[in-house]
Amino acid sequence: MENLVAGIEKVNGVVNSFAWGPVMLLLLVGTGIYLSVKTGFIQASRFGYIMRNTIGTLFKKEKNGDHGNNLSPFQAVSTALAGTVGTGNIAGVTGALFAGGPGAVFWMWVSAFFGMCTKYAEIALAVKYRVKDENGVHHGGPMYYIENGLGAKWKWLAITFAILGGVASFGIGNIAQSTEVASAMVNLFGLSRPVAGVILAVLVGVVLIGGVKRIGSVTSYLVPVMSVFYILAGLLVLILRVTQIPAAFGLIFKSAFSFKAVGGGVFGYAIIVAMRNGFARGVFSNEAGLGSAPMAHAASSTEEPCDQALWGVFEVFVDTIVICSITALTVILSGVLNAENGVDAFGSNGAAAAAAFNTILPGNLGGTVIQIGLLLFSFSTIIGWGYYGVSCWNYISKNNRNVAMGFNIVFTLMCIVGSVGTGKLMWDISDTMNGLMAIPNLIALLLLSGTVAKMTRDYFHTHDLK
Repeated sequence: MENLVAGIEKVNGVVNSFAWGPVMLLLLVGTGIYLSVKTGFIQASRFGYIMRNTIGTLFKKEKNGDHGNNLSPFQAVSTALAGTVGTGNIAGVTGALFAGGPGAVFWMWVSAFFGMCTKYAEIALAVKYRVKDENGVHHGGPMYYIENGLGAKWKWLAITFAILGGVASFGIGNIAQSTEVASAMVNLFGLSRPVAGVILAVLVGVVLIGGVKRIGSVTSYLVPVMSVFYILAGLLVLILRVTQIPAAFGLIFKSAFSFKAVGGGVFGYAIIVAMRNGFARGVFSNEAGLGSAPMAHAASSTEEPCDQALWGVFEVFVDTIVICSITALTVILSGVLNAENGVDAFGSNGAAAAAAFNTILPGNLGGTVIQIGLLLFSFSTIIGWGYYGVSCWNYISKNNRNVAMGFNIVFTLMCIVGSVGTGKLMWDISDTMNGLMAIPNLIALLLLSGTVAKMTRDYFHTHDLK
């Protein structure tokens, strides 16, 4: 058995190095660049319009509050953000800084800029090619726009995506997050890990058993609260160190284009390290190109695909440009990057982030902020990925209720597994599956890029006339 496990770990390590390697990261960013060109860089040229018609609409009274069995546009983006905003925004960004230096932040911004258009395209296609069941519930995502957009001959690719996503949901969307939730509950409330795991499993089970409507309802309250909480805490940090912010930005830009040798490496290796870590963290954080978020957006009651797709630009902006940047600036301003043994001096990326906040905020307030942030972010990610997972298995089983129920039960129980142990092999395999999800999705995005471009031209031509 030990030899079998060792063999699986070795094979997974090789595949993982490709799934999250330089070639795949460049393909993800490259697809974003290509889609940006095809759509006229709408993330920049239409940014004001996008903000007015996404976050700006929340301050207006909704004309029609009845969305049937589907989600409102905001509930859809909240569910997507729930699955997107997670430990990567805190611990992941901190790890990228220690591994790639301050310059990684700049390349994270670059990946997010092009990722905005990638996610816009994903969502537009998800809404256009989604299907409706007998109860009027919308189902969509990469598996549907692969099959319905590219044709039945591509169904094998759609099934491949669904299998990869269904497996990945247990690791990246559950075990890794459950570990963080349990740690936060232990530190905040003094609970044991088993007790924390059971409480988490109950909460997750109650939400998932209510279906997409309950998931959307919970995330529409949870996501704004957790995001505003963390953003306000971060803004307080920046205010307290406001005079040092220009220097921090200067360090980011200088390090991003540093051509010095690192650790005896070749000349220019520093920029490669910063670029790789920045791209990886940006993609891992906002998930643009992975194909996860479109499944939530497809459940929206919105009829016009591009209307819902605008939320994709907003989603990446909030996740990476706002939340990840707050974490990055706090870590840089705190000086913890100068620790003698790097992140090992703190024990983990999360502990390093807590140390950064504690350095600037009075008392132990910083550590409390990080623990609450990790608790809320991780819990929301579990809920979001619970929906992604069941969506993938629903596609494979053709919406078999028994399969959906079985998935929800197993997914809920995995919360306990993640809370009491590392589940390292399961996490590693799921991390690989998560990276591989991008391949069938990127193929579809590139092949359907003409469709996205036409949809975009028609949409803005119509709206420009109003």
